[in-house]
Amino acid sequence: MNLLLASLTIGFILSLLSAGVYISFRIFHMPDITADGSFALGAAVSAVLIVQEVNPVVATSAGFAAGCVAGLVTGMLHTRFKINNLLSGILVMTALYSVNLHIMGKSNVPMLYETTLMTMAAKLPTLMGSEDVVNILGWDISNSDAATFLFAILMIVAVSVVLNRFFRTHLGTAMRATGDNPDMIRALGVNTGNMITLGLCISNGLVALSGSLLAQYQGFADVQMGIGMIVLGLASVIIGEALVGSAGIGLTLCGVIMGSLLFRLLIAIALRWGLNPTDLKLITAIFVLVALIVPRFGGKLTHRKQRSSHASDTKV
Repeated sequence: MNLLLASLTIGFILSLLSAGVYISFRIFHMPDITADGSFALGAAVSAVLIVQEVNPVVATSAGFAAGCVAGLVTGMLHTRFKINNLLSGILVMTALYSVNLHIMGKSNVPMLYETTLMTMAAKLPTLMGSEDVVNILGWDISNSDAATFLFAILMIVAVSVVLNRFFRTHLGTAMRATGDNPDMIRALGVNTGNMITLGLCISNGLVALSGSLLAQYQGFADVQMGIGMIVLGLASVIIGEALVGSAGIGLTLCGVIMGSLLFRLLIAIALRWGLNPTDLKLITAIFVLVALIVPRFGGKLTHRKQRSSHASDTKV
């Protein structure tokens, strides 16, 4: 049960990453590889500040802001200097590897004995005088793990509500319209370059926030922890869309969260069954490939059934 709870907690934390990837990949149709670098950037900035005894809330906010700056640079390269969007992300991601090393001063920054948002959440039941263990459906779970799990849920719910409200404002609607029909929104006097840049700022800010929270949950920040995160985020988005379809922004965000949880559970099950951790990236790529291919075959099968049904009705 502890493995399941830990997997769900990480799944909720990584759903912030998935939400950020959804903004760049689905709203603006940009596979923004900056996410690999900004994920580690958020973790690095937060870890260094926490080790220097900065308030964890301030450190986490700084990690989010650092991700926004990374997205700003990518957006500027693409919109102002007319560099291909994929190449812009690759350039910033590559540069961020060295930037993260300079920020941390080494490849790994431990936070095992530091006060973080996760340790604060874990200590809350003890401060309230609760018992050390709580029984849920016949399973004994430590109060600290349960409190951390609830904190992760509250974080993603709060962020999802804010995003849902934001994308229903005039500015948010303009950003969505920029991705759907840039010519139309440009004809209405909206600067599409600014919309794309702002969207990438928000996207990478969420990715960095996810990295910051994951580092605090694991107790360390590593310079390589962002490698492959864009693939994980894409997998969560694709799985989420397969679950809920392409409905409104609120339902889609719920689907992205569900996709992140399901994907993390699949990884946990694979590890539980004896998967070699060195094959984790390979399995992740296979999951994404399957998630991309299956809906296509499903759509073709549905189309064939509709054609055969229409042909039968015509003959009658």
